[in-house]
Amino acid sequence: MFKAQLFGGFLLTLLVLVSGCANTRGGPIAYAPVNFNAPDSAELPLAIQQYRINPLDTLSITVFQMPNLSGDYQVDLSGSIDLPLIGTLTVRDKTVEELAAQLRTTYGAKYLNNPQVQVAAKAVNPQTITVDGSVGKPGIYPVRGKMTLMQAVAMASGTTELANPRRVAIFREINGKRQAAAFDLESIRKAQMEDPVVYGNDIIVVDGSDSRSSFRDVIRSMPLLSIFMGL
Repeated sequence: MFKAQLFGGFLLTLLVLVSGCANTRGGPIAYAPVNFNAPDSAELPLAIQQYRINPLDTLSITVFQMPNLSGDYQVDLSGSIDLPLIGTLTVRDKTVEELAAQLRTTYGAKYLNNPQVQVAAKAVNPQTITVDGSVGKPGIYPVRGKMTLMQAVAMASGTTELANPRRVAIFREINGKRQAAAFDLESIRKAQMEDPVVYGNDIIVVDGSDSRSSFRDVIRSMPLLSIFMGL
C-alpha cells in the first residue's frame, strides 16, 4: 500500500513537471544531452549501398541461372521476407549488400555451388517521423535525406499560438531503450543551441497549453528511468 502511494505521488510529481508554466523551459527531460545519439540502425542513407532495409520495402533478388529463386519480394511489417528453400528471413536494418552476402552463404552451404546473388532495393518505403503537440498539422511525415528539428516542425506547419517553443521533446530508440531529450526552439533560432538532426521513427512533441494531454500521453508511454537515467 505504501509503495503504491509512493509511486502514485511520484507519477503526479512527474506530470506536474511536464505541464509547467507556458513559454518556459523545464520538465523532467534533459535539454540537449551530449549523449542523445542517433537511434539504433538509423544512419542516414548517403548512398543506396548504405541504405538499410525497412518494412514494406520491395527487394529484387537475383540468383544467377536460378529463376525459381529469383524475384521481387516485399518486406512485411515485422521486417522479414519469405524465400524459396530458406523460408522466413529477417532483413530489416540490413544493407542490400549484407543481405546478398547472407544469401550467398546460406544458399551455398546447402543448395548451390558458389551461388551468385544480387539484391537491389526496387521500391523503398520512406522513413517517417511523428510530429505531435502544439503544431499546425500534427501527423506522420517522411524523412528525405538529412533533416533537423526546425525543419521537422516547419513541415508540420510550425508551432501554434498556444505552443511553448521552449519545450520540445524528441523520443527515440537508443541502445535498445526508449530515450528522450528536450530542445528550445527559441534558442535554436538565435543560434544559442544546435539544431539537432532527426531520424526515422523519431517522435517529436511540441509542448503548449493546447497539447499537454498529448505530451503527458507520450511521457506515460515511456519507462520513467528512460527519462531520468537513460539520457
